[in-house]
Parts: sequence; C-alpha cells; structure tokens
Amino acid sequence: MTRVNIVELVTTWVEEIVQDTEVELVDVEYVKEHQDWILRIFIDKEGGVDLDDCAKVSGLLDKKLDAEDPIPGAYSLEVSSPGLERPLKKATDYVRFAGRQVQIRTYSGVHGRKRFEGTLEGLRDDNVLLKWEGETIEIPLELVAKANLAMEF
Repeated sequence: MTRVNIVELVTTWVEEIVQDTEVELVDVEYVKEHQDWILRIFIDKEGGVDLDDCAKVSGLLDKKLDAEDPIPGAYSLEVSSPGLERPLKKATDYVRFAGRQVQIRTYSGVHGRKRFEGTLEGLRDDNVLLKWEGETIEIPLELVAKANLAMEF
C-alpha cells in the first residue's frame, strides 16, 4: 500500500471515529523521519482538544489499525492537536477562522507573489478573502499550496 493510500484510508477511519462528536479531523500525515515511520493524526474541537480526546481517538484508531493491518513494518502512531499555527485544510476552515491572522503560500503567483500574511476575511466563490496591505484580495482556493493560522501576539 502506498503512502497516499495509507493516508486516505486512515483519514476515512478517523472521520468515522470522530463522527457525531465535537472532535474534528484536521490532518493525517504518514512520514519518515530519520529511520522511523510516523503516522500523525491532528484533531481539534472548539476550545481545543485535551489529552482525553487524543487518547480516545488513538485507542480507537489503534484497534482498527491492528485489526486491518494496512501498514507494513513498524511505525509510531501520534494523535495530537494541530497547535497554535493550525493548518487550514478544508473550505470550511476559511469561514470558521475569519478574522484571524493567517499565512498563505500559493502554487503560482497571485498579485506578483506566492507568500502572504494577513487577516482572513472568509471564502467567497472558492476564493480566499484576505486583508493584505490595506486591501482585500482574492486568492483562488485551488492555488493555495499551504495555509495556516499565524501566531498573534
């Protein structure tokens, strides 16, 4: 099974696990760091997740992984919060976090650049609305390579 297939499969399983709870799946990563493979699950909820949330999701997912055994070889399972600089992965994230500072990197140039930091104003017609350098600009969602909340001081 390829890395992409593992991420897709685990994403489906975690979405089933958190369905009908306050917890939402933010992201799934299956990465090699040094010599070790790590399966990382990032979850969140309004007000933030706690250790009990992470332990519950980890326990249920661990049982599913043991039963189905889709990952060859050894790996570590980590379930945690996405942190203060949470990535924005879904269209709904751009609406939910309107008013917050964000960093956005695009695949190709928009307004002559690929990196932006500004205040997220939401989403309209598949365009991210960003208050940047005193004006609201639109960045097509399909051009967003990476977006995350920025730390505010």
